[in-house]
Amino acid sequence: MITIIQRVTQAEVSIAGQKVARINRGILVLVAIERDDEESSVQRLFERIINYRIFPDEQNRMNLNLQAIQGGLLLVPQFTLAADTNSGNRPSFTPAASPEKGEQLFNYLVSYARQHYAEIQTGQFGADMQVSLTNDGPVTFTLKV
Repeated sequence: MITIIQRVTQAEVSIAGQKVARINRGILVLVAIERDDEESSVQRLFERIINYRIFPDEQNRMNLNLQAIQGGLLLVPQFTLAADTNSGNRPSFTPAASPEKGEQLFNYLVSYARQHYAEIQTGQFGADMQVSLTNDGPVTFTLKV
């Protein structure tokens, strides 16, 4: 499982011109499910995201996690992160999970996240989404589980 997490002051997802998700201060997570991922990978990923200390404390050091600031969490499926880009001029998506498995595990991530954290918003698996954000910092990390 590959993710890009970004500390944001705001982020939103639109589909066909309609806003379907929006958060203010928090974390935008772009999520790619790979072939060998399992539900245990999803649980570990969520724990890392929710506890990752990327928000500034009083001394402006990254010591606070999402829970400490009570921020929003926006989960967006993005299978292209799983691309193999090691050769040629066109990405290969063989490392990515099948669409069925990807959707099942993304939905499991959303369900698991909603059971453990209140401020969850999501994109839609398989949709043509427009994602806009204001990256705070900028602060961006790749997490792989």
